[in-house]
Amino acid sequence: MAKPLEIDEHWADRIVQSVNGLEYGTVQIVVHDGRIVQIERTERKRFDAASNSAAATAGNTAKRTKEKPQPQA
Repeated sequence: MAKPLEIDEHWADRIVQSVNGLEYGTVQIVVHDGRIVQIERTERKRFDAASNSAAATAGNTAKRTKEKPQPQA
């Protein structure tokens, strides 16, 4: 039978800190032998289609302006 999980204030604070400010993503709590041993936070950034095309265009323009022709020997 599984041991009951005990969460003290220290772990509760860590869990809340992991979730705070998370817009898209996951927080996983890893439990071994009835004790929390790890908290994993995966954050995702989502961009709308208009932002993606504008960023891609800006990135391509920046690449074109930064490239300098190589001198011919």
